[in-house]
Amino acid sequence: MLLSLILVIACSPISHTKYSSTSTPANQSASLTISAAASLKDVMAEIKLLYQQEKPNIKLTYNFGSSGSLQRQIEQGAPVDIFISAATNKMDILEKKGLLLGNTRKNLLKNEIVLIVPKKPATEIRNFPDLSKGNIQKIAMGEPKSVPAGQYAKQVLTTLKIFEQVKPKAVFARDVRQALNYVETGNVDAGIVYLSDAKSSAQIKIVATAPADSHSTVVYPVAVVKRTRNIQAAKDLIEFLSHNRAKTAFESQGFNLAE
Repeated sequence: MLLSLILVIACSPISHTKYSSTSTPANQSASLTISAAASLKDVMAEIKLLYQQEKPNIKLTYNFGSSGSLQRQIEQGAPVDIFISAATNKMDILEKKGLLLGNTRKNLLKNEIVLIVPKKPATEIRNFPDLSKGNIQKIAMGEPKSVPAGQYAKQVLTTLKIFEQVKPKAVFARDVRQALNYVETGNVDAGIVYLSDAKSSAQIKIVATAPADSHSTVVYPVAVVKRTRNIQAAKDLIEFLSHNRAKTAFESQGFNLAE
């Protein structure tokens, strides 16, 4: 009997397992809620279509808003599986409070800060210093306290030593998409937004890009929220976001992969 058992074990095939971006079984269903910065709204719609071609049983639901608002929602217990922030400090807060799943945080994307104006009528604004001119009355930007795009805009204006002159003209928006809309509708003379947002609109014109040394690097970190019930499915989606198909979608809309 012992000899027979040894022979059975010896003849059994050896199983090799390897993690891949498709490690969730193809027939396993899951629903993921992704809280993402408002500036990702257009590209994540495209990502959703691409991902569900590979994982038709994985349902993706998005919640877009300013990174500060989304961070607070997660702190208050919102049912979120994945968080994509437009600034590292919002993710830092959640990490320090132990609300992120260990070893899932990574820097996903980079972006740029640009100055935009309505396409029509023509404007005299050619660069950031022009914002301090007396005939420029309204400038849209995110609220610096809660909107990362607003924080970066304030850094740019402060570095260029014109923030105090521009501040009385500022029209603070709840997120970067609202700032973009103010410029599109001609309700302001100019706006400061991300390059990716500017590229999504045919109603505005980019007149300047903020110097790289005038603000912190615009980095979008991503992580799995600790309370998720779909750990593997969430990890798989983050893995997909760094792959070639997703990279092409991101780059076409003004983003670059951070890693």
